[in-house]
Amino acid sequence: MLQVEHLRKTYSATVALDDVTFEVRPGEIFGLIGPNGAGKTTTIRISLDIIEPDSGTVRFNREKLTPEKKNVLAYLPEERGLYRKSKVIDVLVYFGTLRGVQPVEARKRAEGWLKKFELSAYGNRKVDELSKGMQQKVQFISCLLHDPELLILDEPFSGLDPVNQILMKDMIRELKQSGKTIVFSTHQMEQAEKLCDKICLINKGKVVLYGSLSEIKKSHGSNAIHLEFEGESWRLRELSDVATMDLYENYAEIKMKDGIDGQILLKRAIDLVTVKKFSIEEASLNSIFIEAVSQRDQPGGEKNVN
Repeated sequence: MLQVEHLRKTYSATVALDDVTFEVRPGEIFGLIGPNGAGKTTTIRISLDIIEPDSGTVRFNREKLTPEKKNVLAYLPEERGLYRKSKVIDVLVYFGTLRGVQPVEARKRAEGWLKKFELSAYGNRKVDELSKGMQQKVQFISCLLHDPELLILDEPFSGLDPVNQILMKDMIRELKQSGKTIVFSTHQMEQAEKLCDKICLINKGKVVLYGSLSEIKKSHGSNAIHLEFEGESWRLRELSDVATMDLYENYAEIKMKDGIDGQILLKRAIDLVTVKKFSIEEASLNSIFIEAVSQRDQPGGEKNVN
């Protein structure tokens, strides 16, 4: 449905995008992931014809995007664009009519989505009376009123508490099941891992990883050690034969160097902390992300595309 080929974009001496290429197939949930400032939003804005690339092409269903075809798309920007002094229902009806939906039908659809997002009681409240999380849900509803084929969401979980993140995640899955194609950018690896069929990791304007999530995780092997513990976390830095370590207060994900037995690490860890849980599993997307970005930032780091 979406083909992005060899995008390049510069701002003065800064290269925002450098040969970014990927494709999104119908019915996929596609994650455009990377650190803040990696080039994700620039890629989205070029894809939506908001800004022009220096070179490269973007096509929808193998054709150039035209004004007539833009109604098959929906865009949720990271920055909120709601009319803060207007009533929620009026804002939604207005956005629906901008996309060609008749006012009566737009109101009917808006009321249905407000109910689904547990916001029915707030339809006649002004936007600025809502919390940031509620405003985020209203803005998401505004993207759905014209029944788009492709949704492009920039940091859709921004401002949402854990309960509403689950609601948003379930809604994205439901939209996929109804046949929608979804592209979303995020730096929250946990959400991307739970939702995406395919990912494209961008760092400093370059594609670092690209492919199906299952293939990428398979290519990184199953020698990731998940360790839950009690004690002084910094002591685990003393472990040798470790390739990478993602360390928290009472949890660590450790990737061993090739050929090192995880049982050896367990014996060493027991001397340093109180081990509560130890398992050898496939690497998480978060650890793959950290490893890929770290390698790319090293002198001579190469792009790794799957």
